[in-house]
Amino acid sequence: MAQTKNASHPKGLYVLFATEMWERYNYYGMRAILVLFMTKALLFSKEFSSHLYGGYTSLIYLSPLIGGFIADRFWGNQRSIITGGLIMALGEFVLFFCGSTYTSNAELSQILFFSGLGFMIAGNGFFKPNISALVGQLYPKGDTRIDSAYTIFYMGINVGGALGPFICGLVGDTGNPADFKWAFLVGGIGMLISVAIQLIYHRKFVKDPDGNTLGMEPTNSQPISRNPIIMTIGMLLLVMVSTGMLYLDSGLASIKHIGFTINGIEIGTALFTNLIFLLVASIVTIAAIIFTDKTLSSIEKSKVLVIFTVSFFVVFFWSAFEQAGASLTFFADEQTNRDLGFFVVPASFFQSLNSVFVVGFAPLLAWLWVRLGKHDPSSPTKMALGLFLLAMGYLWIAFGVKDVQPGIKVSMIWLLGMYALHTLGELCLSPIGLSLVNKLAPLKFASMLMAVWFTANAFANYLAGALSKLYPEAGKSKNILGFGIENNFDFFIMFVFMSGAASLILFFLSKKLQSLMK
Repeated sequence: MAQTKNASHPKGLYVLFATEMWERYNYYGMRAILVLFMTKALLFSKEFSSHLYGGYTSLIYLSPLIGGFIADRFWGNQRSIITGGLIMALGEFVLFFCGSTYTSNAELSQILFFSGLGFMIAGNGFFKPNISALVGQLYPKGDTRIDSAYTIFYMGINVGGALGPFICGLVGDTGNPADFKWAFLVGGIGMLISVAIQLIYHRKFVKDPDGNTLGMEPTNSQPISRNPIIMTIGMLLLVMVSTGMLYLDSGLASIKHIGFTINGIEIGTALFTNLIFLLVASIVTIAAIIFTDKTLSSIEKSKVLVIFTVSFFVVFFWSAFEQAGASLTFFADEQTNRDLGFFVVPASFFQSLNSVFVVGFAPLLAWLWVRLGKHDPSSPTKMALGLFLLAMGYLWIAFGVKDVQPGIKVSMIWLLGMYALHTLGELCLSPIGLSLVNKLAPLKFASMLMAVWFTANAFANYLAGALSKLYPEAGKSKNILGFGIENNFDFFIMFVFMSGAASLILFFLSKKLQSLMK
């Protein structure tokens, strides 16, 4: 393995750190107040807001498939990052105007709201997949600093993830719905800072070991693809498609008689109007392409099967974990005692906890895996442990609300403990799963199998919105698969059973998966 005489990191790492930090500040800050804005300002129901939240975050995970493809073949990383960042900033400013007009013009406000989310989805698709890819390219092959570089970069993500909900919550989640617009405004300003850092410092500092600027357009890219008019038209089309898909999936509008029917079911229409069909179709299509490829060996196909299997279990994890932006925000807002006597903690602040705990726990778990040495658990076992810790987090908060009468607020300690356990679970599952995909994917299908991982996350976020719709409300009886949900205890226990069962099954499968990994 190569060694380096200079142990310091290239300045380009800190440019990427700052760029990503401000983007994550923008995204997580906006997400922290999103369902509160929908229910308190736009007066959407909790069920509708949960569904819309799920659709939005699902498309956030799908759009990088398009942005990554365009960057690799036409635009290059930096142009994609800057374009995506500007589109996201514009989305925040559109949402700012939505928050400024909802009392005077409800129809215009609704148009602005869906359009703002469409801009955020499209922009994220070009920003998110392109910046992480540049970190490793700053170093020569085998450089011993690469692991610590990604650790530093990951800290940037979580610094932004902690600051966003805190600052956006402070200015927007004040108890007055008219103030939500300020959260969108400061989020957009943060995104502009991210873009400015890229524009000013990228060409100067983000370079490979030979001094060549990274992330420029591919050598075989045609100049017409970078024509500003072509780029603008293309991005606006993506915004329109993203907005339209979100609007149709929400049920506010419908398309009839598209495509074809099977046994009287309009399959074509379903694919256009319901994201769940698009997600399933994406996974099935990718699986068919890979498993029917005759150039792959049986060993390579067994490794691919492991990737599909762990991606399936990832759906159970993130669909429960991502309640943070939906049902758990409702719980923090309505049924958590946030009054410290001198300050009432905004409900949105609790979404900073995950990032704060990541910064605290990540070094501990990194040390633990090394310390275990030959006893270090396999990747599927670690992921099963992540699901178990997620179940324990929900069990903790379920006991916190057990036998608590409606209208009684519980201590913040229950949310704090739950988020701590969930973060430990995330650190056992998320980085381990990403590493596993990189290790097992045949080179020919490396990008496509990473798409499987992101599609599983998209599926999970959509499911998270559907499950959040089950959050109990006074006078409403809800059930899922025969399981009645009458109160918060029932709601949280549902996630204990769901993630606990997934954990046990994955534990039992871990040895079989290890053998398939070869």
